Amino acid sequence: MSRLPQNRSHRAERRAQHGFTLIEVLVAIAIISLIALLIYSAFAGMSRSRKNMLSVSGRYQAGRAAMQRIARELSSAYMSGHKNFMRLQNQPQTGMIAKKGRPDHIDFTAFAHQRLQENRHESDQSEIGYFCTRNRASGAFDLERRAARAIDSDLTRGGLVETLVEGVDEFELRYFDRVTNEWQESWDSTQPASQYGRLPSQVWVTLILNNGPGGQQLRFEEKVAIHMLLPLTFATD
Repeated sequence: MSRLPQNRSHRAERRAQHGFTLIEVLVAIAIISLIALLIYSAFAGMSRSRKNMLSVSGRYQAGRAAMQRIARELSSAYMSGHKNFMRLQNQPQTGMIAKKGRPDHIDFTAFAHQRLQENRHESDQSEIGYFCTRNRASGAFDLERRAARAIDSDLTRGGLVETLVEGVDEFELRYFDRVTNEWQESWDSTQPASQYGRLPSQVWVTLILNNGPGGQQLRFEEKVAIHMLLPLTFATD
């Protein structure tokens, strides 16, 4: 009866001397691997969520910045009634020419130029255009902004073009005509058959971007009031 505890103690001592068995090692490795996998999955999920949040936040910021710039420049749109009768050709052209399309296209003159260099012979007048071009890499539209600091005889051409925001699904503009009290899909203040010599009182801007939260679209809308509706005619009396 006294040998049984002694035999058990000997077996325990031998097991301690020989270390873990292969099965015990495999079980320990499996447990550690499972814990490591769970930790990696948690951190990977957090990283993906953070990237998605930053991406969506960036899209919101790009859309809001584009709308703010469009609204600021449209609100300062103008046209001039001044003519240089000493020059019969190449008269500076001011006003607004907006064409319906998918997406839309607009060119206008505005008091929106900011002089960045001191002592440059520039004013706050400029030609501005907004239009979309197809991005060859993504296949989506990019909203472009054209700006020319000199007013020439064609307000639809010239200047520098920069990409304002990428991934545009829709860019739509509508114009409120205070004469007809209706919204128009196009505007041309340079043609007698259209809205000659005047600007719309409001411009309804709709900008829709792709790659929003959950792959959905981001929609931005704003009605921009134009302050100078009639041609400027000071110093012509």
